Amino acid sequence: MTRAIISFDTELSAALFQRGADARANFESSILGRCRDGDFGIHFQMDMLERHGLTGVWFVDPMPALVYGPAIVDEIVAPIVARGHEVQLHIHTEWLEFARFNPVGRLNGRNIGDFPFTAQKKLIALSRDILIGAGAPRPITFRAGNFGANDDTLRAVAALGFRFDSSFNGAWRGQGCDISLDPGNIGMRHHQGICEVPVSGLLDRSNRFRPAQLCAMSEEEMRDALDHAAASGAIQFSAFSHSFELLSRDRAVPNRLAIARMEALCRAVADDPRITSGGYADLPTPPSQPRRIRLARPKPLRTARRIVEQAAGHLAHEVRYVRDLISVAVNSSRWGKILSGVILAVA
Repeated sequence: MTRAIISFDTELSAALFQRGADARANFESSILGRCRDGDFGIHFQMDMLERHGLTGVWFVDPMPALVYGPAIVDEIVAPIVARGHEVQLHIHTEWLEFARFNPVGRLNGRNIGDFPFTAQKKLIALSRDILIGAGAPRPITFRAGNFGANDDTLRAVAALGFRFDSSFNGAWRGQGCDISLDPGNIGMRHHQGICEVPVSGLLDRSNRFRPAQLCAMSEEEMRDALDHAAASGAIQFSAFSHSFELLSRDRAVPNRLAIARMEALCRAVADDPRITSGGYADLPTPPSQPRRIRLARPKPLRTARRIVEQAAGHLAHEVRYVRDLISVAVNSSRWGKILSGVILAVA
């Protein structure tokens, strides 16, 4: 049977920190997914999975502990473990720029793959230890922030005793993801001493990979990608999201399109007898020479329907976001305030 691994990259926002957000505000927005209509983050996501009898995986980034202190990682990990879901390791190295202490000296970089092998190994080991200290079982799977890993990353996690890596995303190949694998093969395989579990997906047009991500795939595409994985005899179907992805981009309101897509994915997994739900703890490994799992072929009408759906979703959520940005820009300048005053006076 095919294992559906529904995972969530669970991370505080370095951008919010740079804009002055304190630990609590960042936690509420990035982890709880809090907005004016309620919470749509990790608790909401666990609730939805559990309604369908599914288990999820939360890839937690411990690096903000270097800025906010370790207690905030404890608060992320505790409810996930308590509810029986998996916690695995994620890392965003951009936090080093703001850290009180940099464990690799003066080295900085947006992605773990920007660092030399020894520094990568040190950072991954440190983040693993912070995660364990927060109450998580010893992680066996690693995923790089921004999918920004390279072959040295895989060698580092293998040397640290991890069983799996899930940093390979064909949509990011050559754009930060520098793992030397074929993006046209979505099957699990051994590489650089570790078992790589790539992000699943399909072709939405010739030679263009579309990852199995809630904000990237329509319900139809996700169902087709899931069906293709099961029909191909794939060991796993890897879909991912983020702890805050069920919010609009400005995080002011829930993203109803993303919520509907997650609900549809959960229902599809729960209803398909060829598919089981779970994480990495008991995930079978492939043979030493696994067969290639090709991507599902593109369907132009399916792609067109998703483009229209995405456009409607952006219109619903992003027009307000752009309008607010313009408003802030106008009102933050002297001439903008004068113009606003003139308009009000005329009105």
